Amino acid sequence: MMKNNAYILLLILACGTGAQAQQRWTLRQCIDYAIEHNITVRQADNAARQSAIEVNTAKWARLPSLNGSAGQSWNWGRTQTAVPDEATGDYSTVYVNTSSNGSNMSLSTSVPIFTGLQLPNEYSLAKLNLKAAVADLEKAKEDLSINIASAYLQVLFNRELHQVAVGQAEVSKQQLERLERRHELGLASVSEVAEARSTAAQDDLNVVQTENDYRLSLLDLSQLIELDSPEGFELAEPADSVSSETLTPPDDIFQNALLNKPSIQAARYRLEGSRHSIRIAQSAYYPQISLNASLGTSYYSTINRTFRQQMGDNFSKYLGLSLSVPLFNRLSTRNRVRSARLQRDNYALQLDEAKKTLYKEIQQAWYNAVASETKYRSSRVATQASEASFALTTKNYEENKATAVEFNEAKQNLMRAKSDELQAKYEYLFRTKILDFYEGVPIE
Repeated sequence: MMKNNAYILLLILACGTGAQAQQRWTLRQCIDYAIEHNITVRQADNAARQSAIEVNTAKWARLPSLNGSAGQSWNWGRTQTAVPDEATGDYSTVYVNTSSNGSNMSLSTSVPIFTGLQLPNEYSLAKLNLKAAVADLEKAKEDLSINIASAYLQVLFNRELHQVAVGQAEVSKQQLERLERRHELGLASVSEVAEARSTAAQDDLNVVQTENDYRLSLLDLSQLIELDSPEGFELAEPADSVSSETLTPPDDIFQNALLNKPSIQAARYRLEGSRHSIRIAQSAYYPQISLNASLGTSYYSTINRTFRQQMGDNFSKYLGLSLSVPLFNRLSTRNRVRSARLQRDNYALQLDEAKKTLYKEIQQAWYNAVASETKYRSSRVATQASEASFALTTKNYEENKATAVEFNEAKQNLMRAKSDELQAKYEYLFRTKILDFYEGVPIE
């Protein structure tokens, strides 16, 4: 009975392992997995988390500070001490050579009243830096998504190209078998059979080569998404082929991209934050006002009073306002303000450069998409013509109206046409996904 249970358990585990190995990954799954495991994305995420901590620090900078302190000291040699007068009972201070010790404790607080608007500007700057860090994180995710989409489509292209090669090899195999039968009947020469055998061998080699290309591209994709092992890694069948929708004009895509692309948003946040940096530097021109308070007490062993009595007798309270007026700081404040303004100008230039770069990228992507669409339509027509030519040549060859050279040439032309069509199709799919990316459509 136990052996049967063990056998059933092993069978269940084997089925579960097989099911896992047969999982086929969609493009969305590849992107999500890569975003979760990619080191660059995780570093950008840590940077955003660090910015969030800095926002929290700046938010609570207005709260009072509270500090406690305690001290203990030991002294040897000449020191002051209190000696009671036997007649009056009063204490007088005299110097004697003795050892002594003392204790003190205090509790202090400080509240910023006016800091030249430094604190609110630091809080605003921290929030903008957080938004910029989040935009940087989104840009890292988008860049990774584009790379994965390119690698994913390359795998699909190589897979379909391999299937075409397999089909061509099967045609060559059938043709070889046909010629061998004709040779047995004395209807085909030895040279024709040898040429057909050479063609079949070459097509088999092409099958091996295209399969290797497919496996290598699959390995590249698995490494790009940070997969632990490429074992059992397979892609799902694409849901649809090529859409016939009209491409959005590049100027419309650019206007939309200005509103949602993380690279533009991050540059805008940093430019806005640089204005707060200027105000932070200018705050050093203004006086600083703070409220201070403290509580304290002490004990001295040379005084003829108990510890408890001295804690009460020596208890002190303090409350005060402090004013710091900057008069001359060797022009450091002026230079910090100048540096902040230069940084603002640099961020403005970076924003302009980001906009120009984005517009150039969109223009290039749009014209590449238009060209790839034209190429794909033309390649489809070429494939259809090659299929018709190959069908006609095959019929003529079977009726001895065409030579083996003409048959092989028609077959090679069909293979080349199908390869060109596949390449054009996946190039067009990739180019349209790039345009979708600039329009803010998630890559699926």
